[in-house]
Parts: sequence; structure tokens; C-alpha cells
Amino acid sequence: MQMRTRDGELDKNKKMGDLWVLCENCSNINYKEYIKRKWNVCEYCGQHLTMSSSHRIEMLIDPGTWDPMDEDMVSMDPIGFHSADEPYRDRYDDYQRKTGLAEAVQTGIGHMNGVPVALGVMDFQFIGGSVGEKITRLIERATDQSLPLILVTASGGARMQEGTLSLMQMAKISGALHQYQSVKKLFYVALLTSPTTGGVTASFAMLGDIIIAEPNALIAFAGKRVIQMTMNIEVPEDLQKSETLFKNGMLDLIIPRNLLKGSLSELLQLHGFLPVLHPKKEEVYIQEQAAQWINQMIQDTSAPSGDPYV
Repeated sequence: MQMRTRDGELDKNKKMGDLWVLCENCSNINYKEYIKRKWNVCEYCGQHLTMSSSHRIEMLIDPGTWDPMDEDMVSMDPIGFHSADEPYRDRYDDYQRKTGLAEAVQTGIGHMNGVPVALGVMDFQFIGGSVGEKITRLIERATDQSLPLILVTASGGARMQEGTLSLMQMAKISGALHQYQSVKKLFYVALLTSPTTGGVTASFAMLGDIIIAEPNALIAFAGKRVIQMTMNIEVPEDLQKSETLFKNGMLDLIIPRNLLKGSLSELLQLHGFLPVLHPKKEEVYIQEQAAQWINQMIQDTSAPSGDPYV
């Protein structure tokens, strides 16, 4: 709870929060508009700060090509969960108001440097980025349309307020991925951002054909404190960072945000997924090809007969 120590102090603090972002790594203050243009990377130490799912979609998807899926799909309260503070349903509604999202993940189809792709982006600000049915539907859509799949993880794992039904979603997503990868032989990239933990790490986050992480991302199954209390051992500070996982062979690549879109589109093209032309660009392309063909025909008919020519 915030307490007002003098008139207007809360308004002043809110305005400061609207203008500045505190880096969680170096504790320097970044101007909010500037850091947003830099995709939430600290200008002082290069730390990759938390991004909203909408901001990440803006970073990865070509303007005007995003076609969202299942925007109105929301989680239910299957076990009537009540915590000591408030009912789960009330908390869920509160996060919807705070984030402007219907759920903790946004899914859809868009173009990445011209390449059509199925994209799912988790939002940790919505109850820790816990997931559900929307990712399974995205994978099924990508399977039906033979699209490459990219899932961006940022999650504390399965949503405990939904009990074992939430854990079952991990298995359901993994089953859909089996159909996508092993049966249809399609291409899935897992992009792990900070934090990626719990059941998400234990399931689809580690099933990518290529697994990419952002620099200095926290990636783990159990948290550091849980490990220390359970096993009575000291956990090294960087044990659960993406750089350590990369050194131990659990990741394929670590890519900073400013290079991410280009690197992903190159990977997609390397695996046979090519850019498609916008209708207007396609019309120009056809006109250019027609002009080249006509010029070639003119050159052919005006060339001397007899010896072959180039």
C-alpha cells in the first residue's frame, strides 16, 4: 500500500513513472520514450528489460500484416479458486483492466520481413504470463497452413489457480507440437525471454527445432530460492542465466533484440520459408518482369541470324 506523505506526492510519483524506467540491472534511469525506441534495452548497461507482448509484436512483425487470433478467448475459473486476498476471478478481471489484454498470451499470423509466420507472444505482466488453450490453437493453425511457428516465452509456468487443468495444457501444447514437428515436418523456433520458468520450461519452451534466448535472460525450472531451500545448497548467481545455459548446450543462439527480427527471418528463409510480395509490390514486380521479357524479345528479333549469340 502506498501512503501519502504530503499533498500531490502520489501524482508526482506517477508522473515520474510515466517518464522514466529504472534498470533492474544497473539501477540507472532511462527516459521512457527513448528506451521504447530501443526495444526496452538499457542505454547504460545493455540489459534487456521487460517488454509487453504488444511492443514485442510491433518489434517482430511487419506493419499492417498482423492478424490476431482468438482475441476474445479468456480463462475460466474451473475450480472456484479463492486466495486469502481475493477470488481468482476478481484478480483475473483486475489484470485485464491493468494490461488491456484479454489473456496472458497474444497469438496470430503476420509477416516477418515478408515471411508469413504464426507467432505467439506471452506477457509476464498478466498473472506471470501463464498460458492456456490459445497456444494450442495457434499450433494447429500453423499445422493446417504449413506455416513456421515462433513462440516467445515469458512465464512463471502453469497457472496454479486452475489446478491440474492448467498443467494439462502443457501436455496438450506438447502433443500439438509433436503433430506439427514430427508428422508435418514443420519448423518451430522457441524464443526464451526473461523469465522463462516452471512448466513452460519443462515443456514447449525446450522443444524448439532451434532454441534462442535473449542476453542475460532468467531461464529455469525451479527458482533459485526453492532449490536452495529444498537441496540445502548454494546456487551460483549466474547458473540460471541464458549465457550459462548456452555454454552447457541447452540453447542454440543468444541474440540481442536489435538483431532479432533479421536473424529470425534469415533462419526461416534458410529452412525454405520465403517472403511473399504485398499485392501492390507484386503488381510492380509483374510489370517489371513483363518489361524485361519484352525488351529481351526485341533484342532477340533484332539480333543477326546465323551464329548463336548471348
